[in-house]
Amino acid sequence: QVQLVESGGGLEQAGGSLRLSCAASGSIFRINAMGWYRQAPGKQRELVARITSGGTNYADSVKGRFTISRDNAKNTVYLQMNSLKPEDTAVYYCNADIATSIILRGRDYWGKGTLVTVSS
Repeated sequence: QVQLVESGGGLEQAGGSLRLSCAASGSIFRINAMGWYRQAPGKQRELVARITSGGTNYADSVKGRFTISRDNAKNTVYLQMNSLKPEDTAVYYCNADIATSIILRGRDYWGKGTLVTVSS
């Protein structure tokens, strides 16, 4: 069993910064990728940022403002969010592609989400 636990959400003013963290725990053999998605009210869930051994990718809407990083020793991924805008308001979900044994391919796991609210 694998668990993803997010932290760091909250209320921030436009132009401010927040840092999200997501720690993976449980029966982890290999983490292939970790990332952040978000879902605003009435909208579909969308990719914000993703990190693999090959690099990172970002949604166009957050490029230059958000930075994703990973601490492999702690199985933790971070999302540093700067220059926040009201349109960044959403529930942010941690996602990870994790293999639980040497013979199994990775599968997706999700955190429960953390709310980020940006006031204007």
